[in-house]
Formats: sequence, structure tokens, C-alpha cells
Amino acid sequence: MSGSEQKRAIVAILLSGLVLFVWQAYFAPKAPIKAPVTIEKSEPSSASTVETSTGKGSEASPEIKPVDATEVVVNTNIIEKSGYKFSLLSDLTITDVDSKDAVFPFREMAGTDKALQIRIMTTAGAKPVVFEIERGNDPSTFVGRNESYGIELAGGINEKGMLGFSLKSQQPYRYQVAFNSTPKELENNQIRNFIKFSNDTERFKVDDDESGEAKIKWFGIDFDYHLLAFVMQNKTNARFRSDGKGLFSVEMIDPANEFVGNFVFTKKNYDTLVGMGDQLDLSVDFGIFGIISVPILRCLQWFYKYFPNYGVAIILLTLLIRMLLFPLSYTSFKSMKKMQKIQPELQALKEKYKDDQARMQKETMELFKKAGANPLGGCLPMLLQMPIFFAFYRVLYGAVELVGAPFFGWITDLSIKDPFYVLPVFMTIAMFAQQKLTPTTTADPTQMKIMMFMPLIFGFIMKDLPAGLNLYIAVSTIFGIGQQLIVYKMTD
Repeated sequence: MSGSEQKRAIVAILLSGLVLFVWQAYFAPKAPIKAPVTIEKSEPSSASTVETSTGKGSEASPEIKPVDATEVVVNTNIIEKSGYKFSLLSDLTITDVDSKDAVFPFREMAGTDKALQIRIMTTAGAKPVVFEIERGNDPSTFVGRNESYGIELAGGINEKGMLGFSLKSQQPYRYQVAFNSTPKELENNQIRNFIKFSNDTERFKVDDDESGEAKIKWFGIDFDYHLLAFVMQNKTNARFRSDGKGLFSVEMIDPANEFVGNFVFTKKNYDTLVGMGDQLDLSVDFGIFGIISVPILRCLQWFYKYFPNYGVAIILLTLLIRMLLFPLSYTSFKSMKKMQKIQPELQALKEKYKDDQARMQKETMELFKKAGANPLGGCLPMLLQMPIFFAFYRVLYGAVELVGAPFFGWITDLSIKDPFYVLPVFMTIAMFAQQKLTPTTTADPTQMKIMMFMPLIFGFIMKDLPAGLNLYIAVSTIFGIGQQLIVYKMTD
């Protein structure tokens, strides 16, 4: 690899990182549309072929044929226990939740005041079922019955803060769980998504039109470090659909005499979600380097334990990672320095043997051997470091620990942007300084212009991202400059 080819490899790596940030920054959702829910009452009938919410017919026995729809009045029931309070209508619509595990209000996260409803499938589609709900002496539990369908309802809040449902009937029915929401994107690039988990986690924006079939374990709304999800007792064959208008429905394919599940509203604290089970921890998006991200998160938590400021913890962890990767950085910086020194000779060889490629390659390899330079020595160590840096980025981007966490002075919340853009500006200046310090191994004017504008473009992208991310990149850049100076002094 020649010097210019090496430079192109480095530019490609930097541009790959740029693409990652651009991808997160510019997928803006469309204008919000709210899908209304009509509350109707219907009567059961004999089995028939059903038109499902996905527009597909299926044989299910027995099924329900509704009579003329009639408006009914539904009541609000408050279910509460030890810091958890759910507002539940008698048609199994959840309208509000107060949770000690959440930071932001439920309706702000959900994007609507009727976020979840459990419905029954009929020949006319999904219909709400109204229950006569009774409360006992325990405010955390409830029971109910719908005489028309012969469905017994029982539920309550468990020790993990989930609201559980159990629907039992003599006849097997097919149920649908529907989430309503509205599109939204915050300045820190947090986008309100629908989410589902079957064999892996899949997200799509609230206004995306998506549909399919899968064995689903849980599903719901993922937004701003919080999760609203319905967790089924077992993985269930179901049809799912996001209609592109804010309605996400999951419809059971097979009729059953019992339907059991839990609803959870919580901030996406990794340890809390692990404790809840059902692989809810996979709602935390660590990206493709998740196997590295979890140890990084553990280190961040460890530093916070002894230095109870997440800004300080980010700085200390950044320095630790930089020191651990110093052998790779040393190899990279040393190789670039050597490549810079032999650039005039490389250019002379290109001019001398421009009509004899074989001779030029032979002479170039001899020059590399004589100078002790390795054309791959600069880019390979950088490539080996990239997974760790990207994993750290994903941890900080999704870490609920940073929500409301102050650093000092004007930085009162590391999960949102720096209100005065001090950190992004400081980071951009540091990147310019590092660029000036980095040896130039090419005279290509196009590449030089790209490198010159890269810190400015990067700083513009980062300005609205969480302050914790800007702090990490700024500290890493400054410490990297120090490492470069040490290496250059050792190799001169």
C-alpha cells in the first residue's frame, strides 16, 4: 500500500464514522397522525372466517360476530402498589402510569393518552371488550367479567412493577394488543419507535408502514431512554402491523382459552431490565459491538461508584481506554511518522518509474524495507481500535444513567446537548489541532481539503448530540494528541 493509498484508507475509516453519525441525525419522522380508538360493545356468535387487521382471512373456531355497535361508558380504575400506579379503563385501555422506575411522564413517552388497549378479534376486525371490574381490599389487584363473551379477567401489579393481565374463557378467542402513538424526534436524535422482540430486536419509526408474522415475546414503544412494552407469557405466533399512522397492533394467529401478559413502563436501565427477565435488556441498543459495550458500561458504573459524577466517570474511563490501546496507537503513530519521512523518495520513484509499474513496485518495497516502514502499520491499528470507540459511543448514546446527570457548571444533564455548545466547539478545535499534528503522507489536494473540513463537519453533527458524547470525544482527542507527541518525540 503506497502512502496515498494508506491515506485513502484512513479517510475511508473517518468517513465511515461520519456516515454512522449522519445516519442517526437525518432520518426525520413525518408529521404526527393520531389514530383514534372507538369504544364499542359487541355480542358473540358462531365460528366463521375472520378478516384480520392485516387484511388476511383465516379459519378460527369459534369466532365472534359483533352486533350493531353501541357506545358504552367506560370507567377508570386506579391500580397502585409501592410506587407504581396504573390508570386502567374498563375496556382494558391504559391511559396513564406513574412509575418509580421512570424519569419522564408516561404520556410524554407514549405520545398519546391512550397508549395501550387489549382487544378481541371479530368478523368485523378488532373490537374493545368492556369488563365489569371489581376491586377488593388490595389496591394492587382487580378482577372482572364480560358476560357477552364469557371472559374472566384478573390482574394486578407484581413485585417488578409490571401490570399483569389474565383473560380466561370457555371458548377460545383471538386477541389483539394495540399501541397508539405519535411520531417525534428530539434534538438529541432520540426517535420514538415501535419495537418488537422475537428472535432479535426490531425497531421502526412510529410513522413507518410495516407488517409481517413472527413468534413474538414482547413489543411496544421505545423512546427517549424509556420502554413501554407488553410482554407475553410465552412467545406467540402473531401478525404485527404498523399502519404508518401511529397504530401498532399485534394479533394472535391461534385462538386460545387463556391470554396472559404483563405491561411494563420503565426507563431502560440495563440492570433493571436484566432483572425483569424475558430478554427485555435487549431493548437497550448497544449496536453491533454489544459484546464490548456491556463491559464498558460496567466500567462506567464502577468509576461512578467511587467518583459519583458521570462526567468524571466518562473522563476516567476514556483515559483508561486510551492507555490500554496505547500499544496500538504507538504502532500507528510510529508508522505514519516513518511514512511521512519517505514521502519525497516515494514521489521520486513514481516519477522515475511511471512507465514501469513492476519496477516501481519493486523499488517501493525496497524503500519500505530500508526505512523500516510498514504501509499497513498506520491503518490496521486504527481499525482494531474502532470497535471499542464505537462501542463506547453506543453506551453513552443509550445510557439512561446520563439522564438528568450533571457534570459541572452549565452541563446539568449529560443526556442532552450542551446548551452553549462549549463542548462541541472545544472538541472541534481539538480535532483541528490533532489534524495539524498528524503527519501528512500525501500531496493530493482533494484529500487534504477533505481532511481540513472533517473536524468542522464532525463538530456540526455533534452539536445537538448528548453532552456526554461530546465530552468523551473531546477528552479522547486531547489525550490522543498527548500520546502522539510522546511517540513523535521517541521516534525523532
